[in-house]
Amino acid sequence: MTSPAEFSVVRGNPTDEELAAAIAVVQAAVAAAELEAAKHAATAGNVSAWHLNASMLRGQVTPGAGQWRASLRRGL
Repeated sequence: MTSPAEFSVVRGNPTDEELAAAIAVVQAAVAAAELEAAKHAATAGNVSAWHLNASMLRGQVTPGAGQWRASLRRGL
């Protein structure tokens, strides 16, 4: 864990064993979340950027009258 946390009992009177079990569950949940975040960070940098260019590619050229002129217009 990165930093210790403070626990306080708001209601009830738990035994030492019950309090230790509750703290262990919380610590396990935090450790699992940190592990998942580390896995996500490790795989996020390995994604290829080739798929980013797909939206910039032009569509298929269709033959026909005036298509060469139309291919030079902006916004196609």
